[in-house]
Amino acid sequence: MVRRFFAAEDTNQQTAILYGSRVIPYSDLDLLFQKKPSGDIYKKKEAAAVKQSVKNLLLTNRLEKPFLPTFGGDLSSILFELADDETDDILELAVTTAIENWEPRARVKNLRINMSPDSNTARVKVTFDVINLEEEVTLETTVTRLR
Repeated sequence: MVRRFFAAEDTNQQTAILYGSRVIPYSDLDLLFQKKPSGDIYKKKEAAAVKQSVKNLLLTNRLEKPFLPTFGGDLSSILFELADDETDDILELAVTTAIENWEPRARVKNLRINMSPDSNTARVKVTFDVINLEEEVTLETTVTRLR
């Protein structure tokens, strides 16, 4: 399944509207930057590209991306807060807000967060639908404090 954009052009009021479409596949560079035998690097396509994008979004802290100060999930900053009953809710809100605001190709279906305050880590498991692909993807990642 591919993503299509439709444009309506009305050149004359007495004629019918003309519709056209173009195919825009989801693609991205593989961030491992492994080289193919041809010398090019591998690409991520369709659901794999969206999954990589969501992971990068969640692991990016606020103010890390130039000129976009609100970009990112900012999950590691929450690990420095005191762990209580509300911490899971704050993490869930941060994840869903980041995906809704910055990744239009994904729609969150399920979210599970397991906090481990003694080791200052949080395991995040996000299940989301990739828009226009009718495919469900599950992403699991661990956010850890470095100090």
